[in-house]
Amino acid sequence: MLAAPVRVRTYKSLLYLLLTFPLGVAYFVWLTTGTAVGLGLLVTVIGLPILIVTLSGAVAAAGIEARLARWLVGVDASVPAFLRAFDASEGLTLPGDGFIDAIRRLITAPATWIGVVLLVTKFVSGIVSVVAVTTAVAVTTALLAAPFVYDGSIPFAAGPPAGAGEYAIGSWTVSTLPEALAVAGVGVLFGVLALNALNAMAYAQAAFTKTLLEAS
Repeated sequence: MLAAPVRVRTYKSLLYLLLTFPLGVAYFVWLTTGTAVGLGLLVTVIGLPILIVTLSGAVAAAGIEARLARWLVGVDASVPAFLRAFDASEGLTLPGDGFIDAIRRLITAPATWIGVVLLVTKFVSGIVSVVAVTTAVAVTTALLAAPFVYDGSIPFAAGPPAGAGEYAIGSWTVSTLPEALAVAGVGVLFGVLALNALNAMAYAQAAFTKTLLEAS
């Protein structure tokens, strides 16, 4: 627990959480745009291909999530079964008996729709993750900065300001160096606890990804 700040795995977990937000947004945009355009053009010859490409992208993105869980968090998540069926030994060979059969497998494979569910959940968990990381960093930094700014040399307030140039936490104004050092000590403790909590959050998200993909 106390070793969290010096473990490489901790910062890999932070990277995993921070990547969840931009990737979650990208997945959400991909799914909503592809589905809306594909359904809107379904009466034309390009509507169905757009939907197929959208589903293919969802499966590929699920494969990316499996690899991120493995590389950054250490959770051995499997890529979707549809991706494992590709044969790259002699060039890219589609699974099944030709192109039409590969499309049929894509549409009927549980992994495809589980991948879609995974991407939707990543949008939600991405928002939670980025809020958690930024809040932890902001609070820890504010507490650790107390010895450097408590005397008003750098105007700063961690709560409602008690006065110009004063370092305040709620209604308490930090006015002496011992008080500021005590606040910084709380910041160290909070930072260690926050890193452990973020590690647990990253592991939980990666384990959720593994569980969903194994269900396919």
